Amino acid sequence: MYTYTRRYTGPLQAVIMDLAGTCVDFGSLAPIQAFLNLFESEGIELSEAEAREPMGTEKREHIRRLLAMPRIRNQWHSRHGQMPGSDDIDRLYQAFLPLQTAAIAERTKLIPGAIALRDLLQEHDIRLGVNTGYSREMVNVMLPGLAGQGFEPESVVVATEVPQGRPAPHMSLKNALELGVGAVQACVKVDDTATGIEEGLNAGMWTVAVVASGNAVGLSEEQFTALECEEKEAILARGYAEMAKSGAHYVIDSIEYLPEVLEDIERRLAEGECP
Repeated sequence: MYTYTRRYTGPLQAVIMDLAGTCVDFGSLAPIQAFLNLFESEGIELSEAEAREPMGTEKREHIRRLLAMPRIRNQWHSRHGQMPGSDDIDRLYQAFLPLQTAAIAERTKLIPGAIALRDLLQEHDIRLGVNTGYSREMVNVMLPGLAGQGFEPESVVVATEVPQGRPAPHMSLKNALELGVGAVQACVKVDDTATGIEEGLNAGMWTVAVVASGNAVGLSEEQFTALECEEKEAILARGYAEMAKSGAHYVIDSIEYLPEVLEDIERRLAEGECP
């Protein structure tokens, strides 16, 4: 005999967001500056586009993927006489930590809409969690600055404290456990990278990709605001096309536009839809 379970049709229970580029650090600039400084110190030319390609992954894995790029590997071989190995990754990661920590400390400004979103979630009894490719040491540098602006997530999960980082679902699932969620269908994962969206999909959650504030555009708030309308539209169009490939259920400019998406997801849940 088969037992059938009714589809979840209740309200949203949790919103789980990435940090840099999603709810803080418009443009996700802190990690990029750290990676550029790291490779420059090794005499390796690294472009910003290359540095951004593995974004969303745990930072040691990010370094491994950068070193696996043919252009970077060839430079490394020319400079060191051999291809990069695991010992090189470990050494680079240790050198990266203070660079990243310093960059994070300088970029703790919340992305517009974060406080209004916090208030909305509290009003509707929706729990708030964040997860990140940063280590615990890195994120601990950021959290006081967020708290000072009134943004205090109930669950903070880092990639180094789960069996696998993104795109595995472990971080989002740990958030859900810590937030006391009863159904992953009642969770929304918000991220600015395709890897983060894949994490949410693998966790069985609704997913929302942000474009203007994140990795797909990669500009500071000031740089983005200063763009002429036509240039801004062209950059956003490229970013939307890139993030649409991630399979996200929704693609928006930034979390400033998340409330109307949450309303639509609740409507879809009430009608029996699942992610």
